[in-house]
Amino acid sequence: MTISPPVSADRVRAIVARFPLTSVLIAGDVMLDQFVVGRVSRISPEAPVPVVEHDHDEYRIGGAGNVANNVRALGGRVELVGLVGDDPAAAILTTELNARGIGCTSLVVDSDRPTTTKQRIVTTRNQQVARVDYESDVEAGGALERGLIDRVTAHLAQADVVVISDYLKGAVTRALVAAIVEQARARKIPVLVDPKIPHIEYYAGATVVTPNHYEAEIATHLRIRTADDAGRAGQVFIERARCQGVLITRGEHGLSLVSPAGEAHYPAVAREVADVTGAGDTVIATLALSLAAGATLAEAAQLANHAAGIVVGRFGPATLSCEELLGEFPEPGPRPEMTARG
Repeated sequence: MTISPPVSADRVRAIVARFPLTSVLIAGDVMLDQFVVGRVSRISPEAPVPVVEHDHDEYRIGGAGNVANNVRALGGRVELVGLVGDDPAAAILTTELNARGIGCTSLVVDSDRPTTTKQRIVTTRNQQVARVDYESDVEAGGALERGLIDRVTAHLAQADVVVISDYLKGAVTRALVAAIVEQARARKIPVLVDPKIPHIEYYAGATVVTPNHYEAEIATHLRIRTADDAGRAGQVFIERARCQGVLITRGEHGLSLVSPAGEAHYPAVAREVADVTGAGDTVIATLALSLAAGATLAEAAQLANHAAGIVVGRFGPATLSCEELLGEFPEPGPRPEMTARG
């Protein structure tokens, strides 16, 4: 397997410096992550479950919104297209998006579905007790689908890269992806997809698809245990999805990239793993920003790998800053002075 040379600190700084100049369009399934936080001191007499004494609620942006949040935290401009319900959760989500400077005027309201919400009950020690999901997975059709396509079309003309964030919650349809790929091809900008395997045939023409290794195994019917396994699975995935390249996220084993330029594997760089929730969102956000800023696919994959190594050390969907990313690529120290002998 070919290993790309490490990207230099100077090159990383040049790429990251262009992040604020990039515009990212994200289309997909937006979600609200709610954390009901409390203390546990006893077991319920009604059932063998802990009693959580409520302390406070926390809200975070999830799904495609977390991709947008990662882009924004790294300094990029971002517009979000997706579906929300006509409910209090949509109001909370919109408030959170606006507070972070994420463009969300193109969210389409569907009064027949709830805003996708994942309500997690957790202890003050960050131990998850239970999760309740409020969602509808019915694919958008008719006026809703046309509304999504119209909003994508309106913003794609100014975008430098498009990300499709698919969670099978209804916003990502075959027609929407086809419209994005066609318009992006005309403008010669990349289309990245964070996939769900039941929609794999939707992604034809995408520049890069980013499955995790479980999704890659399901799509290809191949076991992935080594870098060589990932390379073979990547080739099969490309054939099945009819995309140009694939970046397989492999958890503690890092990333494996298969593209027309060849194959490359990047070992994981995480120092401590607290929570992998949302790490895939960080990967595709960093990949998108880097490509839009002029990085090669191999360079973008390396930046994305280091970004993921940072966020998995945090609880829940997390983001990182440009300064933290740059810190992963320190400049080489000064060479020792040479003294003449004799």
